[in-house]
Amino acid sequence: MSATLATLIELQRLKRLDRTGWTLRGLPNGTESVGAHSFGVAVTAMLLADELLAQGVEIDVEKVLRIALLHDWAEARVGDMPRTATLYFGADARRNAESAALADIVSQLKASPRYLELYGEYEHRESVEAKLVKAADVIDLLIQVLALERAGARGLDEFWEVTEEPNFRLDGLAKETIDKLVNSILKARSEVVRSS
Repeated sequence: MSATLATLIELQRLKRLDRTGWTLRGLPNGTESVGAHSFGVAVTAMLLADELLAQGVEIDVEKVLRIALLHDWAEARVGDMPRTATLYFGADARRNAESAALADIVSQLKASPRYLELYGEYEHRESVEAKLVKAADVIDLLIQVLALERAGARGLDEFWEVTEEPNFRLDGLAKETIDKLVNSILKARSEVVRSS
């Protein structure tokens, strides 16, 4: 049980770890934590998975939720590296650091191999569940940007660039569902831009 307790204590850091993208753009500390983002990703992924199930798409919702909950655990050790950090460190260095950090975090847990398998699946987009969580990760970001802009924040245009050519590697009903949601978010954003 001590390994579980140590992991839970370490993961508590994510509740207080700020998402640096917001602070780098002048928004106050506490705008959003990694833990809050992970919650948003999990909720988004669950709703999307349930929508796909209702449309007859075969999807493992438990797997979706597990991937969504653990996809940012590595940040408890390496911090929340913004996109700009990747420009300097390189995508491979970032990915290697995050993979090593996650491996260390879960190393003492009996379910460690399962967590590492799910994380690898997410990183390599090896399943529809992993691809759906990646889409949920981006959608949660867009929802947060939309909320901030509705509250008066400006200068966040670069976060919308991800919508220009999103490639979540989904197809069929999954792709259609994600595309419709992203288009709805973009429509809501255009109303904010028009009113400002």
